[in-house]
Amino acid sequence: MNPLIETISWLKTKVQEDLFPYLQACLADPMTEKQKRLITILEIVQPENYVKTPELQWMGRKLVDRYAIARAFVAKAVYKFPTTRALIEGLNTMPNLRGICGFSGSGFRTVKKARKENGKWVIERVQESTLPSEATYSRAFAEFTASVLGDLVFNALVADHLSEQLIGHVSRDSTAINGNEKPTKMKKEKKLEAQEPKKKGRPKKGEVRKKEEKRLDRQVGQTAAAAIEELPTGCTVGTKKNAQGYKETWIGYKLHIDTNDNGFPLSVVLTSASLHDSQVAIPMMKMTSEKVTYLYDLMDAAYDAKQIHEMSRTLGHVPIIDPNPRRGQVIPLAPAEAKRYNERTAAERTNSRLKCDFGGETVMVRGAGKVKLHLMFGIIALFADQLMKMAT
Repeated sequence: MNPLIETISWLKTKVQEDLFPYLQACLADPMTEKQKRLITILEIVQPENYVKTPELQWMGRKLVDRYAIARAFVAKAVYKFPTTRALIEGLNTMPNLRGICGFSGSGFRTVKKARKENGKWVIERVQESTLPSEATYSRAFAEFTASVLGDLVFNALVADHLSEQLIGHVSRDSTAINGNEKPTKMKKEKKLEAQEPKKKGRPKKGEVRKKEEKRLDRQVGQTAAAAIEELPTGCTVGTKKNAQGYKETWIGYKLHIDTNDNGFPLSVVLTSASLHDSQVAIPMMKMTSEKVTYLYDLMDAAYDAKQIHEMSRTLGHVPIIDPNPRRGQVIPLAPAEAKRYNERTAAERTNSRLKCDFGGETVMVRGAGKVKLHLMFGIIALFADQLMKMAT
């Protein structure tokens, strides 16, 4: 049996035999199947282990437990709550969900409040929520964004479960992410060196003109982190052709994902919607190669560039890229390559699951950092869910 399947089967059995009975004794209502699924996902992901909180706090109000809030954001992805307000309402109305996320108490307390009625003050007892307010969630989300919590948890999952596996194919693709903000105007790239204005027309006989270095050429010699740092991440207008050949336009971002044959995301990069897919291929190849060992790079025609082919081979992989007809005559893929290329549907399934099952279609936050974190909570929940599916 695959060691990964053995590990997940053991963990799933321990959760079902030991953790479920203990939690059921602590919870007020019987656990539903969805709650059991959430418990298993949280046990695999354990986001609280990567939350950074100040050790000492001398002044101001005490910070509400960030561990429970981090678990609640994973629950938000699993339950597909569209907003933080909907998450808070779910926690208020579902005692089991509060306990699973780690919020102590009943969630309510009785307080006295005064109100004026017919010119007289009346004291009445009312129920008040003890859960964090929406503003507290917002501050915690900003802290998680600054500490790149989503990337820390995701990279740990890949290292723990896939770093020792030999992976056959890595399918690379992007998916449109609708933003909740106005598009920004794209700024022209800053030139690395001061250059003379480009001369018009053909060069004179014997004249040698220095060609401007393209981003793909520059990425060949860069580290993955340095190359990704140069990519634009602002909210812009994106356009692409759908499967029927019609153009689709959206305002927001692109999420680029490397996926293996079993539907596990391996690397994730968020960029502006207007950025061409080919500009992210080389840093993603380098990033994924540092995490796992794999054999084939599967990419569609948007990635058909000489630099991408060469970098894939340099890293010890076999590039299988759908030929782009822009150069005229197209040489089709060999039958064996075409068969392997069909495995690329794993990327499309991952994109679809992220949007349909884990909140990828309900981006309400603004700014690339917060949008990335929102999507990363969905990615880590998807990763854990895929592990559970392998064990069944």
